[in-house]
Amino acid sequence: MAANEQGLTTEFATAYREMMLQGLANEVKTSKKILSAVPDDKRDYRPDPHARTAWELAWHLANTDVQFLDGIASLEFKMETPADADKPKTIAELVNWYDANIARATARIRAMTPEQLMRPVEFFGVFNLPAAFYLGVLNNHSIHHRGQLATYLRPMGAKCPSIYGGSYDEPFQRATRAA
Repeated sequence: MAANEQGLTTEFATAYREMMLQGLANEVKTSKKILSAVPDDKRDYRPDPHARTAWELAWHLANTDVQFLDGIASLEFKMETPADADKPKTIAELVNWYDANIARATARIRAMTPEQLMRPVEFFGVFNLPAAFYLGVLNNHSIHHRGQLATYLRPMGAKCPSIYGGSYDEPFQRATRAA
């Protein structure tokens, strides 16, 4: 069934993209705070033998956000990871890599036409959604793995930044009103 047969209009697809990209911009800021809090000397920490290490989880979070955006913009999901030589080696490099590639990939999404946003895209036999709707999948995936990584911070001896409000380590501060 075509997207327009489902009631999806070009106006909705465009508005949905803008709403999701604005939300993603806020989530990226928070993700960078969590990524930045991972101590390089504790990057091999894992809470369980079956869990990813902090570094593996940090890379998965950053790389998959970019892969999702690139897949949406290309109207084809390949989910290819860079060669080891091209991957960041430290947390600071990872945050810089994430920042640059999120900006690049987001620009590709903003350049999509409304018709492209409505085009169904196959996702490894699991989904076949209009391209714009994968922005919601990306959002949920990113928040999920960021939450996992945040739970690693204190056991690694790191401080947990605020996410959607204050944390013990970064309490909520009310904005002061101008007199």
